[in-house]
Amino acid sequence: MIAGFIDQMRSEGYAVESICAALREQGVPIAARTYRSWKQPGRQPAARTVSDAIVMDVLLATVGTPEGLYGRRKMTAYLRRCGLAVAHCTVDRLMRSLGLAGVVRGRRVRTTIPAKDGTRASDLLNRNFTAAAPNTVWVADFTYVRTWAGFVYVAFIVDVFAQRIVSWNAATTRTTDLVLTCLRMGRWDRTRQGLVLPEGLIHHHDAGSQYTALRFTEHLALEGMAPSIGSVGDAYDNCLMESIIGLYKTECIRPGPFVKAPLKTVSDVEYSTLAWVDWYNTRRLHSSLGNVPPAEFEAAHYDQITAPQPAAQPV
Repeated sequence: MIAGFIDQMRSEGYAVESICAALREQGVPIAARTYRSWKQPGRQPAARTVSDAIVMDVLLATVGTPEGLYGRRKMTAYLRRCGLAVAHCTVDRLMRSLGLAGVVRGRRVRTTIPAKDGTRASDLLNRNFTAAAPNTVWVADFTYVRTWAGFVYVAFIVDVFAQRIVSWNAATTRTTDLVLTCLRMGRWDRTRQGLVLPEGLIHHHDAGSQYTALRFTEHLALEGMAPSIGSVGDAYDNCLMESIIGLYKTECIRPGPFVKAPLKTVSDVEYSTLAWVDWYNTRRLHSSLGNVPPAEFEAAHYDQITAPQPAAQPV
């Protein structure tokens, strides 16, 4: 279209260089050699032009979708999973030209208040947020969401092995039931999948009064879980959960693919959280997992341990 405009202005007696200079002043940069290449009959577009167009089509298709939240690094991994052999610099250049950028996290507000007189368990993780298998280490925390009807509190439990969200629960009050219901839902969902929770599963959380309450600690004991609590006022002692809650507040609660209108009630928060958790577990790429979703990473683990072993060779 721009080359056609230059062609029209040239027929009226204007020089190509002058037309290009006027277009640059109006925010439409184009070189004179670009127009002359367009004028040559039978000239094929450059290979880079074709490949850029293919990548840009995929980038534009992510606008308004959860994948549109990716920054340049994770978008490169997503494009490669789509079958496009692209470099980081190419994705950076094309996203910049299209005005696309990943979502940026904001500040996290403190919500958990430590119980001064609560019985505290020891820290069994010591900031080692790794696990050899699923259902050996769980981390938990909760955050708040502003709505027109007031605050809604959302609790999460995450399996450390694949960083998969095991369960979540939303409520309008931050009582012990908020986190206790989340724990019960997590055990129910794992059992529904046919998995057996081992004795001594570590449940790591902060020193909030909800987690140090007698009802919660008794329930952990009945389920055969080992409580673990980090130090007070130290976000690094539960940094994995802090990071995932930061992702939740950035990717889900802000206006975007999961929130199309202002959040009015707890039901709005539940619907948005449900969609985000499903995307997080089954589609979102995690760089710490080799740019695969948690469900895929966990399934690969079970496939590996259930695969038939090669027969031993006779000596």
